[in-house]
Amino acid sequence: MKLSGWAKKQGITYRTAWEHFRTGKIPGAYKLDSGTIIVPDKKSVQKQEFIVTYARVSSSENKSNLESQSKRLIDFCNAKGWQTHLNLKEIGSGLNDKRKKLESVLLKGQATKLVVEHKDRLTRFGVRYIEILCQHIGCELIILNTNDSDKEDLIQDFVSVITSFCARLYGQRRTKRKTEKMIKELCCEKEKKK
Repeated sequence: MKLSGWAKKQGITYRTAWEHFRTGKIPGAYKLDSGTIIVPDKKSVQKQEFIVTYARVSSSENKSNLESQSKRLIDFCNAKGWQTHLNLKEIGSGLNDKRKKLESVLLKGQATKLVVEHKDRLTRFGVRYIEILCQHIGCELIILNTNDSDKEDLIQDFVSVITSFCARLYGQRRTKRKTEKMIKELCCEKEKKK
């Protein structure tokens, strides 16, 4: 875009924008032979290729599966002619959204491709939100094995819902036992003080 359009978008005068250009404060801006100053749109600036593979299993009992999953992802990237820059392996529930390694990659916004084997390796629910986030940071989400039919997708969603409800139910039971234990301890302390 022209410097005048950029200035308007920034809410500054053309003179201030020209001064920014003159002092090198506008990254990538350049002057044409005609004298027109062009400021590249941030979205059009290409990021340097940075390919990340992400493998996840639910528990440490599946550690061998984690290694083989990661190897399959790396092999896929190599077959495509892509050099992987970061190969993440994480152990954590697909229902839990607190996975530090995945969070770190998404927060940095450095990745240009995020490669996973199945969508449930990212999360049980909300893959679409991760896809939107990836688009926003300029990262292509590549899921190797996708469901080809609506029936398979519906069954997978049903299994995920049941899994989620079971996890919440057992979590509530654990919380209830914890609360009952606290109440019992408080009552015992109260009795001792009397």
